[in-house]
Amino acid sequence: MNLSTMTRYEIETYIETLTEKLHKAEMMGIENEYRVIERQILIAECYLVDLSKIEKGKIYPLKDSPKHYFKVDYLKGIFAWGFFIGGEESESAIPVSLLKL
Repeated sequence: MNLSTMTRYEIETYIETLTEKLHKAEMMGIENEYRVIERQILIAECYLVDLSKIEKGKIYPLKDSPKHYFKVDYLKGIFAWGFFIGGEESESAIPVSLLKL
């Protein structure tokens, strides 16, 4: 399945299907399957983000961690490359769907 060639509707339907699988894995207590599906959803959501709204040099809060911030240096595909504010790591890449725009 190539997400980059899918329509918005197809991606949203795919995410809905994955979300159902995610809930089933959670109910059954299958942690590794849950984490894999969680990442699949995260990547699929990247294709719903309008990349033109992400400004290079701007600092964004993270969706699920509003106290953590990421400074975007550049985009490459569906990943934002840059640095976590206050982090000790060197350059990092995160899926654009993690950024709160």
